[in-house]
Amino acid sequence: MRAGRGPWKSRERMPEVTSAIAKTLYAVVMGDIVESEQAPSKRVLHDHFNTAIDAANRNHADVIASPMTITLGDEFQGVVMSRGSAFKVVHDLRLCLLRHNVQCRFVIGDFKPETPINPDRAWNMLGKGLAEARERLAEKTDPNAYRFVLGDEPASSALLDAAGSSLTFLEGGWTRTQRAHVLAHFLDRLSVRQIANQNGTTERAVYKVLGAAHLNLYRTQLQAIEGFLRDCSQQPDP
Repeated sequence: MRAGRGPWKSRERMPEVTSAIAKTLYAVVMGDIVESEQAPSKRVLHDHFNTAIDAANRNHADVIASPMTITLGDEFQGVVMSRGSAFKVVHDLRLCLLRHNVQCRFVIGDFKPETPINPDRAWNMLGKGLAEARERLAEKTDPNAYRFVLGDEPASSALLDAAGSSLTFLEGGWTRTQRAHVLAHFLDRLSVRQIANQNGTTERAVYKVLGAAHLNLYRTQLQAIEGFLRDCSQQPDP
């Protein structure tokens, strides 16, 4: 996402807002497609992108405050009720896009709104945390697909970034078969037996593929991030 662009803006001074808005902390999600200009077919790329965004909004409707909204063709943003829920949205989006070999990156940040949350589209909102999230996403040289900006918690952000880098590294090492099996496990919720039947192979062969994909390590990293985000405070004192 290009720094300083998009429908959200931030200002140093804001008019007084209601205490209900001022004391509520949400999670902002921003993301973009990596090197979208090099895609063989921009139409196909954007079809996959739109489908993934629509699925995320549909599957996570109960935790999304302002829906994931495509802003500049290959960029999107949205507001989620909590950090932990935001990560689940991001992870599902990442895997959905990887299924079509679409590379993407995301940032999850704390968002303290200073105007009402827009329940229809994620724009025309102001608040603290938007500029920081956008700036973090704009760091193009960082290969990490999962980035975090947790307000005044730089140590927590760095720790989560490290775990996100591990996920990115593992995902980047998957072969086509490994990726297909892992995505069937996470996205389609298929068992090893179901994956074997679907691919006309044996359960032992599937276990071997998942082992080579370091599925246990991948799951451990996921659970560590989810547990940390679930346990950390979501409503610090204003």
